[in-house]
Amino acid sequence: MHRDLYAEVTNRIVAALEAGVTPWIRPWTVDFDPVPINAVSRRTYRGINAMLLTLEAQTCGYRRNAWLTYRQAKELGAQVRAGESGTTVVFYKLHELPHLATVEQIEDGKKPRIISFLRWFTVFNVSQVEGLPERLKEKEAMVAWDALEAAETILRESRARFEYGGVDAYYSPADDRIQLPARACFADAAAFYNVALHELVHWSGHPGRLSRNLGHRFGEAAYAMEELVAEVGSAFLGASCYLEARLRHASYIGSWLEVLKGDKRAVFAAAAKAQQAVDFIESVCGTPPIAVTPNAAWRHQEAGTV
Repeated sequence: MHRDLYAEVTNRIVAALEAGVTPWIRPWTVDFDPVPINAVSRRTYRGINAMLLTLEAQTCGYRRNAWLTYRQAKELGAQVRAGESGTTVVFYKLHELPHLATVEQIEDGKKPRIISFLRWFTVFNVSQVEGLPERLKEKEAMVAWDALEAAETILRESRARFEYGGVDAYYSPADDRIQLPARACFADAAAFYNVALHELVHWSGHPGRLSRNLGHRFGEAAYAMEELVAEVGSAFLGASCYLEARLRHASYIGSWLEVLKGDKRAVFAAAAKAQQAVDFIESVCGTPPIAVTPNAAWRHQEAGTV
């Protein structure tokens, strides 16, 4: 039977939002990984998979946000416990259509079309597996780490134009400027950096950077979807810093739910745009600030790769 992966994933995200759980906000504990990783390859899961796996870890109360496939467990001499259910992660598989058949089309220089198919595989949390080597059961010890300094580094190295004053926080595309209230106006430093990173994701969409225009796809809902991209993107950035994430625009949840329920691919688009924004900001700032020991550091890899 054919699986509608877009609908499955969207329904999962919608159910979480309706239950008051924000899938892209990480629950912080000492042993919880800042981003979901494959326990064997050390690669991070990105975009929509980062949402799905963190949501599953949070829902099930797993100590670690580390995952592996059934085959990987077996190759390590370990075994998924009987009765455990895996978690679906998705990836796109590219497929090249056959060469165009007519001489006229070939002489016109037209190339074969490349289309993408959504595919899936199943992963298990390390807590669901017996017999794993000890090195995979525990999270690496953190180096001396300052989440606030990591977030400050992102703001500084982005070279975005920040101005302070007033009571509103926003990004102005007209003069390419991020406006924030004075830092002392925020309840604490984490609140300031969450707002600043949110606006920095908006900044990344400028025509001179990523030229993010959601109007073509979402029409009147484009503004709400841009806010969703900024919410998710800033949460991804905050996770890299080990910064306590907070939902900034709870008032948009109703609008997001309306769009997601009407378009089963919308959450995929939002997650992809958020990841693209994070990748751009990190490329400007240099190596992403992942809070792990140097000998266990990893770079971001493609979503769905084990």
